[in-house]
Amino acid sequence: MCGRYVSTRTPQDLAPLFQVTARHPEQVLAPSWNVAPTDDVWAVLERADHESGELVRQLRPLRWGLVPSWAKSLGVGAKMINARVETVHEKPAYRRAFAKRRCLLPADGFYEWQAVPATDSAKAHKQPYFISPEDGAVMAMAGLYEFWRDPEIAEDDDPAAWWMTCTIITTEATDLAGRIHPRMPLAIAQADHDAWLDPTHQDPDELRALLATPADGHLDTRAVSTAVNSVRNNGAHLLDAPPADSGSG
Repeated sequence: MCGRYVSTRTPQDLAPLFQVTARHPEQVLAPSWNVAPTDDVWAVLERADHESGELVRQLRPLRWGLVPSWAKSLGVGAKMINARVETVHEKPAYRRAFAKRRCLLPADGFYEWQAVPATDSAKAHKQPYFISPEDGAVMAMAGLYEFWRDPEIAEDDDPAAWWMTCTIITTEATDLAGRIHPRMPLAIAQADHDAWLDPTHQDPDELRALLATPADGHLDTRAVSTAVNSVRNNGAHLLDAPPADSGSG
């Protein structure tokens, strides 16, 4: 799975990388070295303009953890942060979004944890690893988004009544990432961004063919500070190498 990741690029960085033509200027997300489920995250998506009907590529925050339109509460999203590529096109929670509501979730890299058994001198623990493209390029993680209407709010035109949520598509991990955890996020190559984001492109087999291993498998994997284990911690120091005695506590 992908349960935490790093996203430090600003809108000014992301807009030209993804050829974004519209952004919600009133919404700002701080750089995060510990993006966690239910956080707001940057997403690139295409929606039809209300007046012209033309597709507009947007950069906007979405809540991580997809909530299907038929869900009874927002809390469902905490359990739906990932969608498996093997079944994403047929699962009731994801198939409509896979057909029409796809997005890209920019990331510097993602975290996975490896269980470390106890030794005579140290307790058993989970060691976090940061996995990122070797060349430092941004990852365009493949995502889906959905709209959810809060039934507790009476007025449809109240902005608080509507939520946009998202999930990350995952696959079996390969290369170095597979030594840490059996699942990993999928990505979309830059040449395929247009096809992936186009909501009129709805052939499931063609869409699944666009999903690829991040950075073509050229990933750097390195152990980092166990401070990332707590969602309360944030900052560039989370990417520091762990001290030699990090397994002792």
